[in-house]
Amino acid sequence: MSLIQQSSPHAHGARSTSKIMLLVILAALPGLLAQTWFFGWGNLINVIWCVLLALAAEAAMLRLRGKPVAFFLKDNTAVVTGLLLGLSLPPLVPWWVSAVAVISAIVLAKQLYGGLGANPFNPAMVGYALVLVSFPVAMTTNWASAVTLPAAPGFGETLGAIFGNAQTTVDGWTMATPLDEYKHKITSHTSAEVLLHPTFGDGIAKGWEWVNGAFLLGGLGLIALRIITWHIPVSLLAAMGLMSLAFGSNADQYAPLSLHLLAGGTMLGAFFIATDPVSAATSRQGKLIYGACIGVLIYIIRSWGGYPDAVAFSVLLMNFAAPFIDHYTPPRTYGHHKPRRGVPGRMG
Repeated sequence: MSLIQQSSPHAHGARSTSKIMLLVILAALPGLLAQTWFFGWGNLINVIWCVLLALAAEAAMLRLRGKPVAFFLKDNTAVVTGLLLGLSLPPLVPWWVSAVAVISAIVLAKQLYGGLGANPFNPAMVGYALVLVSFPVAMTTNWASAVTLPAAPGFGETLGAIFGNAQTTVDGWTMATPLDEYKHKITSHTSAEVLLHPTFGDGIAKGWEWVNGAFLLGGLGLIALRIITWHIPVSLLAAMGLMSLAFGSNADQYAPLSLHLLAGGTMLGAFFIATDPVSAATSRQGKLIYGACIGVLIYIIRSWGGYPDAVAFSVLLMNFAAPFIDHYTPPRTYGHHKPRRGVPGRMG
């Protein structure tokens, strides 16, 4: 009788991958509902489209690789990739842009590396970064104006704008993101003048603070359920806050901390993207370093780079560094007093 040989650990968790991914999906729903309420039907349509396309791309690649399709589709990882892209992409982006993002994420960033657990980079962020670089106009001019759902364009109109030939009417529904507006206007205006723009409303950034608050609520739920740990989100937000306090105290030069935290994709990135268990650092100390570096990079790119949000690029850059961080921050091995770090010394 042949025996299956497996390396340690041999312990099994109470939650399967599919259940963990399902909880992540449920935790992201408050953010999706907030996006729909404040920015119309676009993100909801994009989420449905991206999820369906992700499942189709995953099934096609599994079949080409000779893998059991139904078995791997049930882990819900393709659904999460489609969900994250649908939440991240501009609400009114044309369907073919989101299709390129999803197919790139599933085919190039995930399946060609061997599937779940073998991908060195966050698949959703690979797809997002690729379309941002390839189609900058489509990715920066299709953000919906912040109006509550009853006053937003109808479901059919939004569907036509995304999938049909109604892109010429989209200009009347769109507006720059708060970070983009602030970054480009602060060079010639004071902060008080910039904040008079309708995108900021009467609060920090019209609608955006509620969306980020909803993702924060979902992220705290993931921590409470022990789906993720606090290390990456807290270190990311803390590092971004320290950078803002150190270099951005003058609001007439740089965006204030409130905008960095609540006017972009910060909370979605901190709790749902940077915490990807495959491409992120794994040790506790490593997670703190990994998250802090992402926070620093987000601030640097937002303040002095060419992209107003920068979550995707920051996460991908630190995906490169995650194996290095893990190598130098291993946890203490059971039975040993100190963890083994660095390169072993040579014998003389």
